[in-house]
Amino acid sequence: MTRKERWQTLLDLLVERGELEVEPAAEALGVSAATIRRDLDQLAEQQLLVRTRGGAVPHGVSYELPLRYRTSRRAAEKRRISEAVAALIVPGEVIGLTGGTTTTEVARTLAGRADLAGPAAGAPALTVVTNALNIAGELVIRPQFKIVLTGGVARPQSYELTGPLAQGVLGQLTVDTAVVGVDAFDPADGAATRHEDEAAMNRLLCERARRVIIAADSSKLGVRAFARICATSAVDVLVTDTGLSDAGAEPFESAGVEVVRV
Repeated sequence: MTRKERWQTLLDLLVERGELEVEPAAEALGVSAATIRRDLDQLAEQQLLVRTRGGAVPHGVSYELPLRYRTSRRAAEKRRISEAVAALIVPGEVIGLTGGTTTTEVARTLAGRADLAGPAAGAPALTVVTNALNIAGELVIRPQFKIVLTGGVARPQSYELTGPLAQGVLGQLTVDTAVVGVDAFDPADGAATRHEDEAAMNRLLCERARRVIIAADSSKLGVRAFARICATSAVDVLVTDTGLSDAGAEPFESAGVEVVRV
């Protein structure tokens, strides 16, 4: 196991358990206690956790891993989801992409599509509207794509731009398809995220779109989060993995959502 993999596992265990002790963590990872102590010290230096005498606790009350440490979670499912979402995008569309690990994979998949490799008759192959700095940074080098980045205040955990500046730009635009990442999507309560500023941006993007696609792995379905993005009835398509059962899909379909499981 590499150091990066150890760090990811330690952070995942910290989220799951709420605290870490050195000896149990060493046993779980199959390494020495000294290695775990060094890892925890280095993670603490990056302000990803707080060291205690016997281990570590989350950094702050509202703990959230930065995006770069969340990319490996359910990676296979996210790749399949991103491929299915990208297949729904038509050349020439104006698409909106929120921030998040799954939407980042969607952007990468779109960048690799052969039919989007070059502009047609001078028009962009796609126009991408996003408030995610990392997505804009990855796609701006693709000359076939027109990238529109909102202004706003950057959130270091998700690389998303939020606030009145971002909303002011987005409110002046119209998109064909919004691809939205979420922290939770419940048939009764709708789509939601942990942070109200991100929810406000995602909500506005949904309002400005003709079609709304939720891209979410099955662990985020049937659960609730703090800040609502939109009602289930506002969502046209849910793309998820096969971890969602027929019984779990039925309430979404009854609400008028097309459910795609890959």
